[in-house]
Amino acid sequence: MPDAAPAPPLVRTTVLDGIATIAMDDPGTRNALSDEMLDALIAAFETARDDEHVRCVVLSSTHDRTFSSGGNLGGFAEQLPLAHKHAGIARFPRLFRLIIDLGKPTICRANGHVLAGALGIALACDLVVASEDATFGTPEINVGVFPFMIMALIYRDVGRKKATELLLLGERIDAREAERIGIVNRVVPAAELDDAVGAWAAKLARSSPLLLRMGKDAISRQMDMPLDDALDYLRAQLAIAFSTEDIQEGVAAFFAKRDPVWRGR
Repeated sequence: MPDAAPAPPLVRTTVLDGIATIAMDDPGTRNALSDEMLDALIAAFETARDDEHVRCVVLSSTHDRTFSSGGNLGGFAEQLPLAHKHAGIARFPRLFRLIIDLGKPTICRANGHVLAGALGIALACDLVVASEDATFGTPEINVGVFPFMIMALIYRDVGRKKATELLLLGERIDAREAERIGIVNRVVPAAELDDAVGAWAAKLARSSPLLLRMGKDAISRQMDMPLDDALDYLRAQLAIAFSTEDIQEGVAAFFAKRDPVWRGR
């Protein structure tokens, strides 16, 4: 018998002009976050992190109406030992932390429904640009599940009362409401989504990769610090930034009215 054809990739990655686009591509499940999909996303982000030519990462979907439908419900109901399920769930925090600590700016291109665990992935990204057609929500409660894994990310972006409403009621909100409560940075018509994402990604890719990495690390580390500790830490980071060649180059280029040439040191 001939060998079975290899399964198509669940994630497709392209790199152009310093911008890596990681696109979920499992339309049959509406990009459900199976163990295999999460593994593919982790591998794609690790590759982008380690590629010195990548300056910015865009997370996207090839599905025309859905970014991701969230966790794989079939997997939730599988009769597996608890230890196996606990190990599988670890993929979510691993992916969230990988995106947050990537050292490179990330943009979520929310072209459609962003639901359940996928909302956590979107919130792990630095910026979220959404189509007017996109919806957001944590509908897990409607099938007897609670959105435990994404709770920490939601409460870091959304006010407590509104975050609790999302978690307890499981209702979807539209893109404009998501923008109002802090989930989304920008909402555009569907026909303008690629241009809007592309413009922000290109701008990020032109910035100093060294200062962006330092800035992203600082954003993450200071978030949960007491105020005085955060100010001390940020003062030290600014002093380190003053010692870099890139900050000197940026200032020199500004006064010379030319584009900077970043050296990454």
